[in-house]
Amino acid sequence: MTYPRAALVWLALLVGAVANGMLREAAITPRLGELRAHQVSCFTAIALFAAIVWLAARRAPFASSGQAWKVGALWAASTVLFEFAFGRFARGLDWGRLLGDYAVWRGRLWPLVLAAVWVLPPLVHGLQARWLRGRESVRI
Repeated sequence: MTYPRAALVWLALLVGAVANGMLREAAITPRLGELRAHQVSCFTAIALFAAIVWLAARRAPFASSGQAWKVGALWAASTVLFEFAFGRFARGLDWGRLLGDYAVWRGRLWPLVLAAVWVLPPLVHGLQARWLRGRESVRI
């Protein structure tokens, strides 16, 4: 996967995150409350991101495990940077509110989403490489 393509995939992850947040606010929060909706939304985001990364890597595979780790780190850093810049400057949220999503001891699971964004590329790279090796060994 080229780095420009990785940037486009990150934008797809961003669109997915926005859609996931809209679903959370419209359908999950009214039924479960804010904290439980946040928790459910973190897991739906991880599943959605896994699907996006899987499909993107099928079209444009990672060149190596090392590249996949670098792309994951780049995506995680970009996500944090976007989250704080957008939250602070576009939404006017204070630092306490922005850092609140990192309070795992209060049931906030956002760090799990960031960890998934980081490890999904190498995980998908490894799974797809294993899957391809398995298919090649079946050929006659």
